[in-house]
Amino acid sequence: MQITGRCHCGNISFALDWKPEPFEIPACACTCSFCTKHGGVWTSCPAGSLRVSIRSPARVSTYCFGTKTAQFHVCSTCGVVPVVTSRIDGRLYAVVNVNAFEGVAPSLLRRSPATFDGEDEQARLARRKRNWIAEVEIVEGGTRPSVAR
Repeated sequence: MQITGRCHCGNISFALDWKPEPFEIPACACTCSFCTKHGGVWTSCPAGSLRVSIRSPARVSTYCFGTKTAQFHVCSTCGVVPVVTSRIDGRLYAVVNVNAFEGVAPSLLRRSPATFDGEDEQARLARRKRNWIAEVEIVEGGTRPSVAR
């Protein structure tokens, strides 16, 4: 299943190739203060692949907090955070915000809260390696990919 999404203004967009076809999509509503304030509800498909397109890189800021092991890609124009990345052992991993999806039936989403308080950095990175999308490509301004697997 091909899932597309974007920030409100379209500066950051993504295409997630979900394999195999999902009967439901897990959607984790992180309870940290950043995700709560930004409406972050994240999903990933470890067997899938993700292509992130950034029309104007100058209008994207990244925000890191806590362990500083994840980058929240924030559109500076509209304020939406459609994707989070984490570089682990030289490989880029990602999750996407289900609130940025386009054309996906809400009934397909299985929302649940997620709390990662008390998780140390090693456990956090191991969880991401297991659960996040491992095939990630970021293309900026229509150029060649700036970051690949």
